Amino acid sequence: MPGDPSGLRSAWRAVVAFRGSLSRRTEVMLAVLAFALLLGLWLAVVSSGSVKPQYLPSPAAILGAYHSLFTRFEFTHDIYISVQRVAIAFGIAAAMAIPIGILMSSFRVVGAMSEPVIDLIRYLPVPALVPLTVIWLGIGEVSKVALLWMGTFFQLVLLIADDAKRVPHEYVEIAYTLGAKSRQVLRWIILPSMLPSMVDNLRITLGWCWSYVILAEIVAANDGIGHVIWASRRFGKTPEVIAGVLAIGIIGLASDQLIRFVHRRAFRYLR
Repeated sequence: MPGDPSGLRSAWRAVVAFRGSLSRRTEVMLAVLAFALLLGLWLAVVSSGSVKPQYLPSPAAILGAYHSLFTRFEFTHDIYISVQRVAIAFGIAAAMAIPIGILMSSFRVVGAMSEPVIDLIRYLPVPALVPLTVIWLGIGEVSKVALLWMGTFFQLVLLIADDAKRVPHEYVEIAYTLGAKSRQVLRWIILPSMLPSMVDNLRITLGWCWSYVILAEIVAANDGIGHVIWASRRFGKTPEVIAGVLAIGIIGLASDQLIRFVHRRAFRYLR
């Protein structure tokens, strides 16, 4: 019956159940609700006057900043350049990390030699490497892609190695019992078994790559979202700064959801 309290209680218990499952429609509705609440909180803070507009502009000011950026400053070109840099850097990082990570977990001699070096480098702060990157590679596109690559590869390769290590050893033993060679085990056992978790880790590290965009694009850059944010900060244009930051967030959210969609379609058997 409509409005049945017991039905509402059952629906609420399903939503808040520990490690429960929700329909895709419910998940979308809750996500929209979360964004609506965040927007409402933003409007409430701005309307209260407790924060000055130069520190927290209104949503209307952000929309005005987008209009100015797209109509007067070719923001579409900046978005394209940033997406291109991230795609190149992340593609190179993934193409290197996947085979190296699998070899690190499959052959102990490779892991013993590479893990200490990778662990050392991944703890080095990428911002501290900016001067060296400029000295070694100059101020062109190569240095920007290199900074994005450094912020991604050394984290991703260890995640890939862990994914390969988590493949049940029984699978490998059965393959060897049936006469498989090491190359066949890597191709037909290790890689397919680790693929779902590997795609998830690629999705996560893509977000890390985007987090270094501003750092990469303040090094003698004339375009890119990071350059727009940095130039706007210099002139005190807070709406443009927030608009640039939100643009990175929107692109990241869109790419994340796309990979999630592909993951659900490609690995339906996991559910």
